[in-house]
Amino acid sequence: MQHTYHVQGMSCSGCQQHVKATLEKIEGVESASVDLANATATVTMSAHIPFERLEKAFSEDGGHYSIHLPGEKPVEKKSASTTRGTGRFYCPMRCEGDKTYEKAGDCPVCGMDLVPEPGSAMAGKQEYTCPMHPEVSQDMPGSCPICGMDLVPREPDLSAEEKQYKKLLRKLWWAIAFTLPIFIIAMSDMIPGQPLSHLADMKTWNWVQLLLSVPVVFYATWMFFERAYRSVRSWNLNMFTLIGIGAGVAWLFSLFGLLFPQFFPSQFLDHEGNVHVYFEAATVILTLVLLGQVLEARAHNKTNAAVKALLELAPNKATRINDGKEEVIAIDKINVGDRLRVKPGEKIPVDGRITEGETTVDESMITGEPMPVNKQIDDQVTAGTINGNQSFLMEAEKVGADTLLSQIIHMVSEASRSRAPIQKLADRVAAYFVPGVVIIAVLTFIIWSAWGPEPALVYGLVNAIAVLIIACPCALGLATPMSIMVGVGKGAQHGVLIKNAEALEELNKVDTLIVDKTGTLTEGKPQVENVTPVDGVEKTTLLELLAAANQNSEHPLAEATMNYASENDINWPKATEFEAVTGKGVQAIVSGKRIAVGNEKMMQLAKGAIPGELQSVANALRDKGKTVSYISRDSEVIGLIGIGDRIKESSAAAIKALQKRGIKVIMLTGDNIKTAGAVAKQLGLSDFKAGMLPGDKQDEVKTLQESGRIVAMAGDGINDAPALAQSNVGIAMGTGTDVAIESAGITLVRGDLQGIVKARILSEKVLRNIKQNLFFALAYNALGVPVAAGVLFPFFGLLLSPMIAAAAMSFSSVSVITNALRLRSAKLV
Repeated sequence: MQHTYHVQGMSCSGCQQHVKATLEKIEGVESASVDLANATATVTMSAHIPFERLEKAFSEDGGHYSIHLPGEKPVEKKSASTTRGTGRFYCPMRCEGDKTYEKAGDCPVCGMDLVPEPGSAMAGKQEYTCPMHPEVSQDMPGSCPICGMDLVPREPDLSAEEKQYKKLLRKLWWAIAFTLPIFIIAMSDMIPGQPLSHLADMKTWNWVQLLLSVPVVFYATWMFFERAYRSVRSWNLNMFTLIGIGAGVAWLFSLFGLLFPQFFPSQFLDHEGNVHVYFEAATVILTLVLLGQVLEARAHNKTNAAVKALLELAPNKATRINDGKEEVIAIDKINVGDRLRVKPGEKIPVDGRITEGETTVDESMITGEPMPVNKQIDDQVTAGTINGNQSFLMEAEKVGADTLLSQIIHMVSEASRSRAPIQKLADRVAAYFVPGVVIIAVLTFIIWSAWGPEPALVYGLVNAIAVLIIACPCALGLATPMSIMVGVGKGAQHGVLIKNAEALEELNKVDTLIVDKTGTLTEGKPQVENVTPVDGVEKTTLLELLAAANQNSEHPLAEATMNYASENDINWPKATEFEAVTGKGVQAIVSGKRIAVGNEKMMQLAKGAIPGELQSVANALRDKGKTVSYISRDSEVIGLIGIGDRIKESSAAAIKALQKRGIKVIMLTGDNIKTAGAVAKQLGLSDFKAGMLPGDKQDEVKTLQESGRIVAMAGDGINDAPALAQSNVGIAMGTGTDVAIESAGITLVRGDLQGIVKARILSEKVLRNIKQNLFFALAYNALGVPVAAGVLFPFFGLLLSPMIAAAAMSFSSVSVITNALRLRSAKLV
């Protein structure tokens, strides 16, 4: 009889296979078929099985999936092991979609270490304690109530990722310490004079190898065998299956040969009657795999640095106005509607609205634009941005998780952990290769035992072991990391820093590149590009007055004018009665004249009429995306300056090169439409969008991905971080913010778009090299496995002993390494 049930919790083919295996383990179930798309399972059973028994089987399996009767509407479970966002740990390969887990461990599908969600380990409050009285603890700075000393931040505990990395690193050093002497002993025949043979015979050295291998196998790398066992038990075969079988059989074969050499035919014995052992092959393989795990753990640890950088933007305290009095409170004590005072230079604590005062606010950490923004009554201010040199009062409108900064942190976290995983080619091959090799090994033993010459069982056992040894994943495991290792080094030489192998691999598939404007296409530094005096006024005079009026201002536009004046050897007089007018400009007395510098509103304040000739120049400059400031002297407008952000010299050429390679380039910027259009026109870009907030950029990346595009994002600001994390490949300018760099998979040290061209070429060459390596590895196995099984024996009387199998395996590894080293001479231009 057959029954169909609903199954909740499946998100991939790995889940589908796991559910099928769970059902077929139940006594009375003859077969089960699982439909992933419809989330159903059809069970064929010899006799009716109570539904409660099926429920119990899934519960005992860990509760990752739940089964429901037909017609029953599944209830969304709140368990962290089956839902998104409640658990702290997830698989970095996203084998089971958005599934999260309460405890650290291994992924049930691919066997990789589960890692904490970004920010989960650091999201707690900063604690402050007294150096003399550690029992004192509070969530904001202050003084110790016992001794009066200033409280200092308490160092947070290491994150789960950092602990895992340090644990793996410690095991790696132990593995290297014991593997190195094993390797030297095994290669002693190649040492001139063979000094080890004078100290002891080979049998003694074999015992030494055994003793040295025990810490490697049973301490440093035992987790690989545990994962291999679980992969076989759940039939989610992966690279750890290959590692466990290959290295395990090599070690057990060597142990058996050392203890019972008399069981082996003479052709497998050396002149001293010892069986050749493979402790060095087993330990070297395991140590190399452990090295890869350490590198991956390190990469995951750095991933969360983006969230750390964002968290550091938020202040720990704020000044609240309560009944006319000021009180310093912790940030989490702020409520919607509270009146807060923000003093000069302080970070704005929450999102809100200015109710009293005027100021300028540096919003570059949110918008990516370097110029401070003028703020006055009723203007909005954002948490994490930095107040200028004036104090103001604000009303809190969004607090806690509702602030823009918190939303950006959440977006980065979500995009980081929801990025589509890259299924490595080696694992895909292993899914078919491993069971095939095991079957061949079993058939080899059966055939030799039944029809082979005497001693048939020994021949069958030895040839089966030879099949497993030659199928060892050493070359297959080295194929990708060796190419990546050399490719990453090559990229570093050209100023292209690769954060992880996935980014380099995925870049090869990218067909769409999104670029930010400020700091990516442009230099991110405002500069004076035009100085236009009216007739009768010298340019030198205009610059003297301009620099004099701006000398007491800290505004970036003022800094740009001062730098320009210095570059032109202008000496300016001192100014008095300086005044900065928020949102308009500055004014001061210079040489007895009132000088005003700013926009049209500033000229109105100075009662200066703008001549038509200057209006025409200003309009032309604005059409090119420049910022215009007028200069007046005693109510007479005498000139203007145009300030812009220069496009990097390499941007246009880099964009053309990328377009020739079939990559569509789109510019997204938070700047205004006129400036964006001017920059796009100069660069020959037909696709651009202006006025983009961080969430808008991320949504644009999602939209493109949903349409089937493979998207790379290049940016340099915190506002780019969500899109960088969401994109298939994030590319950060090395001259940008730390959070952008940490959110990206690739960093261009020089902040030069030509680096993207180099990175794309490097990606193509590395991927081609990896495929060549995989071919070498698989070709050796495809040829060696049949020979090891004994197909040549009936015709030529030849058998492949485990020693020859190991030599072939080593040769395949040498081929892979040699081929990977060719990347060192690759040209990226």
